Amino acid sequence: MPTIESLLKSAELPDSPSPRLDAELLLAHALGQSRSYLRTWPEREPSAAQCAAFDALLERRRAGEPVAYLLGRQGFWSLDLEVAPHTLIPRPDTELLVETALALGPGGPARVLDLGTGTGAIALALACERPAWQVLGVDRVSEAVQLAERNRARLGLGNARFVESVWFSTLGGERFALIVGNPPYIAADDRHLNEGDVRFEPASALVAGQDGLDDIRLIVHEAPEHLEAGGWLLLEHGYDQAEAVRALFAARGFAAVESRRDLGGHQRITLGQWTGDADAQ
Repeated sequence: MPTIESLLKSAELPDSPSPRLDAELLLAHALGQSRSYLRTWPEREPSAAQCAAFDALLERRRAGEPVAYLLGRQGFWSLDLEVAPHTLIPRPDTELLVETALALGPGGPARVLDLGTGTGAIALALACERPAWQVLGVDRVSEAVQLAERNRARLGLGNARFVESVWFSTLGGERFALIVGNPPYIAADDRHLNEGDVRFEPASALVAGQDGLDDIRLIVHEAPEHLEAGGWLLLEHGYDQAEAVRALFAARGFAAVESRRDLGGHQRITLGQWTGDADAQ
C-alpha cells in the first residue's frame, strides 16, 4: 500500500496554483485528519478506501472544482466556515472590508447590516470582533441564509442573525450604523467567468449587468433610507471599478467618499458617510 508521503508526491494537479497544498488538504480530508498529521506520520499507509476517496477528490480538483467546495469549508478572518456551491467562497481580499468596518464603526452598541451575506463570513467576523454589535445578514438565496445560520450556531455567536431579503426588500424602515456588502460586480461578458474557481460559483453572486455595476447602483441609491445619521456604507467591488463607484457615492450625496487598497495594491473597496436626511432623494 502507498504511504502518505508517496501519495502526496504522486498527486498530479498541473493546473493548480498550489498543487502541494491542495494535495495535503484533500488527503487530510480523505483521512479525517489534520495537515499536521500528514507531516508527523508520512510513512503511514492509508486504507484502500481512503486512497480511493483521495483519488476521487484529486479527479474533481483536476476538473477545476474549488478545494473549498471539495472540503465543504473555508477559513476567513479567524473563523472556519462551512461553504457550499450555492454561495461564494470567502476570499482574503474581503477581509479588507471587515478591517475597515471595524475601524469605522462605533466602539459601543450598534446595528450593522451585511448585504448578500452568503456564508455569513463578513457578518460573523464583525459579530465575533464586536460583541456589542447586533449584526444582520441578508441574502436572496434561502439556502445561503440557512448555511449562514448553521455557521452562526456552530460558532456560538448570539449577536448575529440572518434573514432572506433581496437587498433591502424586507427591511422596512430599519436603519443601521454600518452597511457593508460584497455584491456581484462582474460584467456579464467578463472572460474570467470561464476561468478558474469562479466557473463553479453561482453566477447570481458574481454577475451584475453589462458593466458589473447594476447591484452597486441599486445599493448606493437605497442605502440612505436605511442608514442612521452619520452612518457608513462600505462596498467591495472590482479592481478597476473604484472611480465609477466613487462617482455613484458622490452623486447620491455621500460625504467622505474614498477607496481603500487591498494587499495587492488594488482599490478594492469604496466607502462613504451619510450625513443628510435619510429620506432625501
